[in-house]
Amino acid sequence: MTVLIIGASGFLGTELVRQAHTAGRTTAATFNSRPGDAAKATWHQLDLRDARRLDAVLDAVAPTTVINASSGAADWAATADGPLRLAVAAASRGIRLVHVSSDAIFSGLDVHYDERALPDPVTPYGAAKATGETAVRLLHPGAAVARTSLIIGDGGSAHERIVHELAAGTREGVLFTDDIRCPVHVADLAAALWELALSDAADVFHLAGPDAVSRFTLGVLVSRRDGIDPALLPAGRRADSNLPGALDVRLDSRATQRQLSTRLRGVREFLGNG
Repeated sequence: MTVLIIGASGFLGTELVRQAHTAGRTTAATFNSRPGDAAKATWHQLDLRDARRLDAVLDAVAPTTVINASSGAADWAATADGPLRLAVAAASRGIRLVHVSSDAIFSGLDVHYDERALPDPVTPYGAAKATGETAVRLLHPGAAVARTSLIIGDGGSAHERIVHELAAGTREGVLFTDDIRCPVHVADLAAALWELALSDAADVFHLAGPDAVSRFTLGVLVSRRDGIDPALLPAGRRADSNLPGALDVRLDSRATQRQLSTRLRGVREFLGNG
């Protein structure tokens, strides 16, 4: 069994590669601009906007399973069209596909979203992610779509870096007190994705932690873990800003959790504050 991890040089992708290497799995990985550790995977350059290159990588690796952990931000060609191309290419070759989506596909109007919830994005990034996951579901019926939330690690995530930069005064901005999400630890998320990849489950899955916290509360938890005075963190309300985006989006992962052996810890547990 050979698994290809797309977007493997990113934060989540790096953890997927690490866990695969630890488990002794044969793994190929893609990067856009810079490859990762050559001792842990065989690396291939890939931009999902390039259909010919995608075909070439799939034919060279001949994977049994692909995990798409790429981001692409709000770039429509990468985040929306890329998964569409991947779904067509994987389905035509009989390759299992696990596609990572995001809670950014939701508006927050319903607050609580289970696996049956339909996308209603309010940002360009959310619209691109919603289109990508919809394409995967339509074009590759055997695929697993895994929606997740804010991904946190042991100091290496973008969200943790923001906390440090705001506390140090090297970054402008605030942490919103009214912007609610359900953070997940990158190790838990990667383990759950591997569990899905090694199964034949085909559906929508939610892989988020059970704790719903504001971005400000998340910042406080990170700062306490890292020995930073929480009083240094600037607070504000998204509702008072001109920034687009949902306010309260809580992924309900209980149905997915009942199907997995991987336990998705809450942010208060993995940050050591409860």
